[in-house]
Amino acid sequence: MSVRVRFAPSPTGYLHVGGARSALYNFLFARGRDGVFILRSDDTDTARSTDEYRQDIIDQMQWLGLDWDEGIVKGGPHGTYRQSDRFERYAEVAHGFVRSGHAYYSFATASQLDDFKKRAREAGTSPAYDGSLEPTQDQVSRLLADGQTAVVRFRVPRPGSTTFHDLVRGDVTFDHTQVDDFVILRSDNSPTYHLASTVDDVDYGITHVTRGEDILSSTPKHILITEAMSATVPVYAHLSLLMGPDGKKLSKRHGHTAMAAYREAGYLPEAMNNYLALLGWGASEDDDDIVSMDDMIRRFDLADVSRNAAVFDTKKLDWMNGVYIRAMDPEAFVATTVPLIEHRLGHTLGEGELDRYKQIAPHVQERAKTLAEVAPQVDFLLGDLDEYDEASWEKVMLTPEAPIALDAAAGALADIEDWKTDAIDVALRAMLEEHGLSARKGLQPIRVAISGSTVSPPLFESIEVLGRDTTLARIAGARSRIDG
Repeated sequence: MSVRVRFAPSPTGYLHVGGARSALYNFLFARGRDGVFILRSDDTDTARSTDEYRQDIIDQMQWLGLDWDEGIVKGGPHGTYRQSDRFERYAEVAHGFVRSGHAYYSFATASQLDDFKKRAREAGTSPAYDGSLEPTQDQVSRLLADGQTAVVRFRVPRPGSTTFHDLVRGDVTFDHTQVDDFVILRSDNSPTYHLASTVDDVDYGITHVTRGEDILSSTPKHILITEAMSATVPVYAHLSLLMGPDGKKLSKRHGHTAMAAYREAGYLPEAMNNYLALLGWGASEDDDDIVSMDDMIRRFDLADVSRNAAVFDTKKLDWMNGVYIRAMDPEAFVATTVPLIEHRLGHTLGEGELDRYKQIAPHVQERAKTLAEVAPQVDFLLGDLDEYDEASWEKVMLTPEAPIALDAAAGALADIEDWKTDAIDVALRAMLEEHGLSARKGLQPIRVAISGSTVSPPLFESIEVLGRDTTLARIAGARSRIDG
């Protein structure tokens, strides 16, 4: 059997990190088995679906490198792969079910259904609607002739149950007393999620459905529809939902949840894929944390995915992103970060500015956790120092050691003949020893004086790149500010 999988987001919001993980798992499963990966747009909710959200899904999928074989944008043998273009097909299936007896027209009102549930609770029975309000054929004909509209409900076989083997959760059984006769076609002839998703899976020949566990309770409905279409039921895998560090469902209170926010914050797609893959799946070879895409494709199996909830921890992601940044080719790092620096400065780097940045870039690359950290750290090397970080100033420059360190550093640096990192290192460490200053008490004031902050690239290397005149001028400026 040729593997065919799909990722089917609704363009009613930006691509969520949980959705990205589902997309990644589908991608890995398909690529590791020479299968087909489909990107479908589940946009039956036409009121909430927007082109902006659809484009975001496409952009983030492309950024992550999760290339699809068929689907929106690319096309394929199944048209546009947008559910909003297939309403006639869904209605055709629904009305066919009515003719075959798998479904029926229903005129039950919300009030009648509420009364049914109330009576069921009072009787201690399941509140799942059992079709007891189904009209006779004569009633259907008369009501439709009178101009009343009806929904189409699927007739769930009772008594009975649906059992399937979930690749993540094992054998799962739903008793049909807990499954209501569910709506598949609304009175305006629009499909529900259950109908549209299942018909697409059948029509597109989907063999494996990997999605979040929030859809697990819908799976018996989808299996019943598939069987009513005389089609082969796909293999299901339901992924646990992502949790925040506090053990609660991942939400905006934990930080960013949209993939675009992580992209803008300077995370690399390789790091994001690696991190998402390990949220529920163990690489299983030497317990590696850093796993290349090729290795993930080779080693990934849905059967190895844990049913336990995975915790999305940005601290672990930061560490992993830093590993990938340090592994970048130095020239690629510069090429990637220069546009970010130019955007922040508002101008194209001149030749001298670019040379200074290239000098310091290896040291920045060694310490950065995200690309977004780079530009703020090198501002002081590429322009005037117009202001100081006030928290840094108050912490470092109001100490009694600060003016001593700045005066001594100015003298030590002025005497250096060969303005190189090694010579700067020797001169300043000798200054510390001469005045009995610790590195923290003696060097941090110099760092704040030349960069405006306690956070900067390595001090001695920064001083070399900044140059003698600018360094001494900034030390003098900071000294004057201390004196008020």
